[in-house]
Amino acid sequence: MSYYQSIKFFVFVLISQMGFSQTLVINELDCDTPGIDNMEFVELKSSLPNFALDGYVLVFFNGSANGGNTSYLALDLDGYTTDVNGIFLIGSNTVSPFPQYIIPENTIQNGADAVAIYRADVENFPEGIVAYVDNTLVDVLLYGTNDADALAMIEIFKAFNPLIQQINEGNANNTNSIQRNNDGSYFTGVPTPRKPNDGSGISIIGIRTIIEKANYTEGESIQLTFTTEQAVSENLNISFTLSNGTFNTGDFNGNTQLVIVQGSTSVSTTIIVVDDIVDEGDEEMILRLLPLPSQFLALNNNIRIRVIDNDFKVAGFGTPINPTHGKIKSNQRPDYYQSINGKSGHELKTALQAIIADPNIVRAQTYNDVIDILKEADQNPENSNQVWLVYLEKGRAKLDFQLNSDNFNTWNREHTWPRSRGGFNSIEADETFNGKDIFWITSPDSIRHANSDAHAIRAVDGPENSSRGNQFYGQYQGPANSKGGFKGDVARGVFYLAVRYNGLDLVSGYPEGMIGKFGDLDTLLAWHRRDKVDDYEINRNNVVETWQYNRNPFIDMPELVEYIWGSKQGQTWQNPTSVATHFSDPIMIYPNPSNGHFFISGIKENTKIEILRPDGNVCGHYYTDEKIEIQNELHPGLYFIKLTNQVGVTTLSIMIK
Repeated sequence: MSYYQSIKFFVFVLISQMGFSQTLVINELDCDTPGIDNMEFVELKSSLPNFALDGYVLVFFNGSANGGNTSYLALDLDGYTTDVNGIFLIGSNTVSPFPQYIIPENTIQNGADAVAIYRADVENFPEGIVAYVDNTLVDVLLYGTNDADALAMIEIFKAFNPLIQQINEGNANNTNSIQRNNDGSYFTGVPTPRKPNDGSGISIIGIRTIIEKANYTEGESIQLTFTTEQAVSENLNISFTLSNGTFNTGDFNGNTQLVIVQGSTSVSTTIIVVDDIVDEGDEEMILRLLPLPSQFLALNNNIRIRVIDNDFKVAGFGTPINPTHGKIKSNQRPDYYQSINGKSGHELKTALQAIIADPNIVRAQTYNDVIDILKEADQNPENSNQVWLVYLEKGRAKLDFQLNSDNFNTWNREHTWPRSRGGFNSIEADETFNGKDIFWITSPDSIRHANSDAHAIRAVDGPENSSRGNQFYGQYQGPANSKGGFKGDVARGVFYLAVRYNGLDLVSGYPEGMIGKFGDLDTLLAWHRRDKVDDYEINRNNVVETWQYNRNPFIDMPELVEYIWGSKQGQTWQNPTSVATHFSDPIMIYPNPSNGHFFISGIKENTKIEILRPDGNVCGHYYTDEKIEIQNELHPGLYFIKLTNQVGVTTLSIMIK
């Protein structure tokens, strides 16, 4: 054996030994079965029995030319454990013996693909993430069914194992599975789901939970049955919990401690969901079996059961397809748009940008904060526990936000100006939930913040979001059965972005390959003119302002669109409603920013002073006819100082640090 061959052999042995000693590995894979692929599965194995899988995620990557080595499915393993033999089986409910984790039939692709274990969160792997190697990768198996090697995929995972190879399961519709030897190598053979591949191990009995449906309304009864794979030789005690988040023992009645008596295979119980009068929002209970004797295995555990709250609220205004007008009042302060009055052309657009992109006032939130913004801003007026889906034009439970690559019956965030068309993407810290009071300073040049600007992001059905892709409006018209109530709304969101951020421009037609250009302007103008601003949109504008401290001017003053892009370009803009008369003498607030201790000077008449939050709530009021010193324990943020006397009304802003 040559020196080079000796080194190569040593590396192979070392990697094999490392693989054998890994805490968690992919032990068996059956990606292709005869017929309709309803018996496919993947099996994990831990080096320790009853190993907790919290913090692990199983990710499937598509290695085909179209797949581009990207993720198509990610499974969250939190809450699960391997069995006494260290085995954990994932498959459909037609796999025998029954799996511990249930996935739909025909979910696992044949190949050439890969399946990998990461020490990560499922949120790290939305659909379309390119496979990668870092210190969170635990194990990976590249496989195929008589496919050519996925060379690009192999190249990626060489960073994990320099000698990695694609393992062939066999021809299409084969009866084999890929199985791992104890030394880390692989072989193909007759599938052995839920059993060690070497034939060793302890014989165990699975316990399956049977439930009639996945969703229940408050007041309904849930029939639960626990059944074993064979009759028990002595009484078996079963205990389970249902608590999850805000759902606790006060939300249901029923027995959670049962006994399968000797010689029997099942026991049943009835759980009654409490019908209270509190609007808690829809909730999910999680049915978890408590630890069982070592010879028993909890199958299909951690079952999520939806509890639909029947105490939801109905708003006093309509949805975009059943619009109302005049019921919601804009929260804009009187002088918010004062500085654009009397301007035209480029000067008008610049003055408008100075308001809605003022770095001293406007806030940028994280992309994950947008989820919370949408739950409030896009709340379904007909059901407070739902969001209203743009394009599909119906409600969906707030709980159904898409958390992984499976977007069926979920909702997610729709960029009305697609990210790939605008050149903005997620940035560092975008995946955190900071809340209103933690934010980025932003400016007209902070185009990266368009990624999380809620004025132009909508709650959307997951599959419909994929259908729209990055099409321009005009190319995309919405679903075939759409009533079009979204069209003016999304147009005004796009108009807002084109003013808010430098580098974004609206043009006629479909400007392919031109980042920052978006169309079709003629379509957007038509949609804006046809679908008028309604109460839903005004309410949305008010809500987003409480987070971002700016407004969409094309909702407050729709006619502005014509002066910038439409039939009145170049004409002088006059604000539609006159702002109350300003004081004859200049009013000064100092210091500004302030720590809550500041002065107001220039007052010479008996004047009422109100300190307002951006949402319009008053948090302090005073009366004076001269300079006044104010000390108020205000939380950091933006406030407005409204002064009213017989001369008129004026409103100024102050930043509390």
